[in-house]
Amino acid sequence: MAEAAERPRSRLLFLLPALVFVALVVLFGVQLISGRNPAEVPSVLINKPVPSFNLAPLEGLLADGKPVPGFSNADLKGRVTVVNVWASWCAPCRQEHPLLVDLARDPSVRVVGINQKDNPDNARRFLGALGNPYAAVGVDPNGRASIDWGVYGVPETFIVGPDGTIRHKHIGPLTPENFSAFKERLSQIPRA
Repeated sequence: MAEAAERPRSRLLFLLPALVFVALVVLFGVQLISGRNPAEVPSVLINKPVPSFNLAPLEGLLADGKPVPGFSNADLKGRVTVVNVWASWCAPCRQEHPLLVDLARDPSVRVVGINQKDNPDNARRFLGALGNPYAAVGVDPNGRASIDWGVYGVPETFIVGPDGTIRHKHIGPLTPENFSAFKERLSQIPRA
């Protein structure tokens, strides 16, 4: 009698891995069919005002002989702005930097940077060696402002509309492969 009770239990244990496998296949299939990019992490800040912040400038950073200013949330109104969160210690930031320099040549877009948890000397050297695409650089020494922006890690890039709302969030580095799509999103934001 005990042997008969063991058979259904052993069959259930035998079928359990197969049931888990089928459940995973269904889950992944639904994700594939949905068309959603699993690499994109949705942001609750999209179409919301930028968080309140006021970042000091990167001391000693000059452009055309003048100090490059820091910036605050109030400075992000009036025109389309690309906000790039970066650090000199970030290898992907170095890889995306030429694309930001190229983007900064577009007079209809303002590019600003949040320098996150970085050594000021290293940050200045980074921009000195690679070029400074930023109209303003705010220093976020403890990462608090970046957290308020919902930053997972550097680099991350945001598009802010002229009304001061976050219109797009790009996680990870801008690359030649995704730069066209980023610029397309940028072109869809109405100018002030």
